[in-house]
Amino acid sequence: MPARLIDGRAAAAALRAEVAARAARLPCRPGLAVVLVGEDPASAVYVRNKDRAASAAGIAARTLRLPAATDEAALLRVIGGLNDDPSVDGILVQLPLPPHIRSRAVIEAIDPAKDVDGFHPLNVGRLHDGTATLVPCTPRGVMRLLATAGVALRGARALVLGRSAIVGRPVAALLTSADATVTVAHSRTRDLAAECRRAEVLVAAVGRAEMVRGDWIAPGATVIDVGINRLADGRLAGDVAFAEAAAIAGAITPVPGGVGPMTIACLLENTLIAAEARRR
Repeated sequence: MPARLIDGRAAAAALRAEVAARAARLPCRPGLAVVLVGEDPASAVYVRNKDRAASAAGIAARTLRLPAATDEAALLRVIGGLNDDPSVDGILVQLPLPPHIRSRAVIEAIDPAKDVDGFHPLNVGRLHDGTATLVPCTPRGVMRLLATAGVALRGARALVLGRSAIVGRPVAALLTSADATVTVAHSRTRDLAAECRRAEVLVAAVGRAEMVRGDWIAPGATVIDVGINRLADGRLAGDVAFAEAAAIAGAITPVPGGVGPMTIACLLENTLIAAEARRR
């Protein structure tokens, strides 16, 4: 029997509706400030999508567009102003930044209470001790999709393929907090296919198109494909060979239409969480 599809678009729409309902109960609209340095085309498209989604969810979003030549000190001054602005509940600096700007210095300059990307070291520490409220958006989306699919995580064998600070490590921490038994695998893992076959829950976040083949999947496993890769013919593909995996897995996310829509929806949720915390 083919795998059940985990519909990220439907889950994202439901979350956006929930955010809009909660935002409407606040005395003023939550505010999100997005800082875009330079003219990276993919970043520009992503920011436009964020603006539209925020507006529909009752969040006042504004984008500050800075030239690529902006120096680090000037960017830090902009962030300082947003930290002090009472109308701003969430701050997101779009990555990647130009090479002359240190991403770490920029992330550390953001007020942790407004860090809706969840990348500030304080929020990273809280994530790993299980007390975080502002969780990185894609990992939060992965966990919501697992919940939507009704996946029982307590005691489950989970494997996270990829160890990036943006996705792999935060997902592993969240799965651990959910009482899963978690393995983190990567390019140096011995017999990677065998490790994947032991997993009841497999989260692929390695950034290599169709790396995970169907015979890497345990029968009936839940597969969450975080990857978005552009193939030579222009098509989008995940990190998982979808048709092969769908013939083996119990449930699987498609690409596109799986994890991707959840990332922006969870950014809006983080902005709402930050706004609610600041108004208590």
